[in-house]
Amino acid sequence: MSDSELIQNSLGPTPPIAKKVFGNRLNLAEAYAEMLATDGIERGLIGPREVSRIWERHVLNSAVLGEVVLQNARVIDVGSGAGLPGIPLAIARPDLEVQLLEPLLRRTVFLEEAVAKLGLDCSVHRGRAEDPQIRKAIGGADVATSRAVAPLGKLTGWSLPLVRVGGAMVAIKGSSVHEEIERDAAVIKRTGGGQPEVHSVGMGILEQSTFVVSVPRVS
Repeated sequence: MSDSELIQNSLGPTPPIAKKVFGNRLNLAEAYAEMLATDGIERGLIGPREVSRIWERHVLNSAVLGEVVLQNARVIDVGSGAGLPGIPLAIARPDLEVQLLEPLLRRTVFLEEAVAKLGLDCSVHRGRAEDPQIRKAIGGADVATSRAVAPLGKLTGWSLPLVRVGGAMVAIKGSSVHEEIERDAAVIKRTGGGQPEVHSVGMGILEQSTFVVSVPRVS
């Protein structure tokens, strides 16, 4: 059995619903899923037990974030890691300008390789969201996205300064998102955030829809 066949067996077949999400760019999503299943695991970007869940838990889970992102937005993906949610979002939504922000060198190397291999119109930036130089260089975005990066209060403090007034932080969160909103309300307000909204995305696509919290920048 060839290496590509071994990878495909581990990943499982491409879910039929992926065609609806990625359309004529499905081949890019498949290539990215293979990168996660090989280089992503070899470089420690995702755990080896995640291979069988790459489509559902990582690729599709990230792409459905596009349900709450406006057309033609400039998006900064904070703490992009292996490119989640930024790369699936860029594949599913070619109208978006996606900038991948990640502080660790080994991850930015992977991101640059992925962007080049897939031919995506994305840029990769090495640095931390709270760094004044990063804010100066790429700040003023319409949206800052993130996934499994930090508790809501800290995440808001990192993300909102990268977003223009009127833009928003949009983060994939777990079922405890409402408790996080209540706990961190004062921090959100202090960092210029407005009233958070929780959205359920991925209905009819994921086995279980996921929560997204949107925090507008009001000041």
